[in-house]
Amino acid sequence: FQKDTNIGIAYLYCNFRRQNEQNAEGLLASLLKQLAQGLYPLPESVKSLYNSHEKNRTRPAFNELSSTLQSVAALYSRSFIVVDALDECQTSGGCRTKLLTEIFALQSKSRAGIFSTSRFIPEIEVQFKNGMRLEIQASDHDVQRYLDGHMSELPTCVLRNSELQGDIKAAIVNAVKGMYVTLSC
Repeated sequence: FQKDTNIGIAYLYCNFRRQNEQNAEGLLASLLKQLAQGLYPLPESVKSLYNSHEKNRTRPAFNELSSTLQSVAALYSRSFIVVDALDECQTSGGCRTKLLTEIFALQSKSRAGIFSTSRFIPEIEVQFKNGMRLEIQASDHDVQRYLDGHMSELPTCVLRNSELQGDIKAAIVNAVKGMYVTLSC
C-alpha cells in the first residue's frame, strides 16, 4: 500500500526505556501525525486543532486527539495501525488501556486494521481474544546467529577472548529461552 494514497498506515514502537516519554497522548499524537502526513491538503480538523493550541503553546487533550484522529482516519478508504512491543507500553496512568481503547475504537469506526506484537501478557491477550494470532519463538540457533552478527560491537577485551564470547552467547541464549512474541491483527 506504500503508493496507495487511499490507505493510511501508522505505527508505534513502544520502548520500556522510554516509558516516561511515551504517554497515551503522545502515542495518539504520533498516530495522528503519521496519518495526517499522508493527506494533501492537510485536513481542516488538524489545522483547527493546531490553531486552537498554537497561541497559548498548549498540548491537545486526549479527547481532542482522539476525535481528530478518528476524523483523519475516516478520510482514508482503509487504515492500518501497527504497534510493536505493546507489552513495553507503560501501564501507569492507564496508558496502555487508553491506547488500546482508542485503537479499537478506530477499528470499529473506520475499519482500521490492527497489527500488534507483544510477549505473552494475559491483560493484552484478552484485548486481542477475537483476533488472529501467530506465536513466534526464537530458536537457540536463531539467537546464536543474531549474536554472532553483533559480536563485533563488544569491547576489544571481549573480542580478544573467544572463551568469554562463548560464555556471553551461552548466557544470552539461556536467558531468551521461553520468550516469544505473539502477533495479533
